[in-house]
Amino acid sequence: MFYRKESMNTQDTINYNRVAEAIDYLKQHFKEQPSLDEVAAKIHLSPFHFQRLFSEWAGTTPKKFLQFLTLEYAKSLLQKSQFSIADVAYETGLSGTSRLHDLFINLEGMTPAEYKNGGKELLIQYSYASSFFGEFLVASTSKGICFLAFETASSDSLIELQQLFPKAQFVEKQTDFHLQAIQFFQRTWEHPTSLHLHLKATPFQLKVWESLLKIPFGEVATYGAIASKINNPTAQRAVGTAIGSNPVAYLIPCHRVIQSSGQIGGYKWGPTRKSAILGWESALLTK
Repeated sequence: MFYRKESMNTQDTINYNRVAEAIDYLKQHFKEQPSLDEVAAKIHLSPFHFQRLFSEWAGTTPKKFLQFLTLEYAKSLLQKSQFSIADVAYETGLSGTSRLHDLFINLEGMTPAEYKNGGKELLIQYSYASSFFGEFLVASTSKGICFLAFETASSDSLIELQQLFPKAQFVEKQTDFHLQAIQFFQRTWEHPTSLHLHLKATPFQLKVWESLLKIPFGEVATYGAIASKINNPTAQRAVGTAIGSNPVAYLIPCHRVIQSSGQIGGYKWGPTRKSAILGWESALLTK
């Protein structure tokens, strides 16, 4: 029997929860262009403390961040997105430091035996950590990260991990792979090394997830674009299913896939978190 670790209640998570509440309010009332005082009152902070908290978290003001959440902004990203050019940048390494995140992640599928036997021969080590987007659970095999999920009120990440590998052996212990994942969230590494993912996946899922890695930091793509990129333009529904089953949050950037209308769309770990990540990435690129 495994028990979920108690909430770490770290400052990063506290800050994210406050910012997430503000983002929800901004999304619901953006047409009214709420003032700083209004949003601050909604999350029970003074305008001064709210402005400082938000700017420290997002790197920009609430008003500017709101622009990143609008439908018009999403549409503008889609219009300027040149997925083929992005691929060239990705393959040649010319995408800049803001996209190092994507250049140093490698995917490997599990063997047919590992895939089919529920992880019977696997030792999976897991630990909890905190990020700008809340607490998460990360797990790894001896070959790399096999799972990363944000903690939510409606799901238990550890139970989900156990269901993915029902016959594996689990040990709560932080590994070097976990520390590397935390570095990718913090974007503070000085000498990046390749981060390896060891995933339970079908060949089709791996193809979709590899395509997601080629969406540049701070940009977005549509489900149709991903389907075309894997040379299967009629498979948008199957692509959507593969994206929805992504077992490694953030590192495989399924948050960068939106609807062709420009709507943010759904997200396994909540639409507010998806909006927060996209807005945060956009804010970093405008610095």
